[in-house]
Amino acid sequence: MTDKFLRQEVLDELDYEPSVSSTNIGVAVASGVVTLTGHVSSYAEKVAAEAAVRRVRGVKAIAQELEVRYPSDKKTSDDQIAKRAVDILEWNAVVPKGAVQPTVRDGWVTLTGQTEWQFQRAAAESAVRKLSGVAGVINNIAIKPRAQPADIKLRIEKALKRNAEVEARDIGIHVLDGGAVKLEGAVHSLQERRMVESAVWSAPGVRTVDDRLSIG
Repeated sequence: MTDKFLRQEVLDELDYEPSVSSTNIGVAVASGVVTLTGHVSSYAEKVAAEAAVRRVRGVKAIAQELEVRYPSDKKTSDDQIAKRAVDILEWNAVVPKGAVQPTVRDGWVTLTGQTEWQFQRAAAESAVRKLSGVAGVINNIAIKPRAQPADIKLRIEKALKRNAEVEARDIGIHVLDGGAVKLEGAVHSLQERRMVESAVWSAPGVRTVDDRLSIG
């Protein structure tokens, strides 16, 4: 697949995605690496644009350089964003109450605290990034491990073997004390790589993932 063809595929996918206005988005492709430039009207749209590009077959990596530009009359103050972030986290049934604390500066929300599962950590970020006025989210929520390395590795291996779209035999899994996981080996696409990461993060006790998988 040529870079020219891949660029057109990316442009078509961005146009197809209803939550993204591609008018002000620039796309460049070099050796399968897609660079997004320009600006969008919200952080949620920025995330949606990246997700759309990730779906395109042949994309090996994404360089995200999109800016969030709000119309001046829609700009929300930091204290308003902070209040909304506290409320939405309190209302979220997935995020443990009181486990996550948001702070806001220049529209950027930093999340701190501790959860037991990656899906709780991800749910907190997902909830906050949809708020109006948010320019970006820094997720510093820690995950408290509850399982031993051997247990974590076994759960990950079983999860990968159950997934019909993942070639588990080509993936090496190394779990260290403290819930750090290192992945080595090869996958066939960026989508398969994301699926492997998702399976790893779903295992209880995983705190960090060092993804060294190559795309071949």
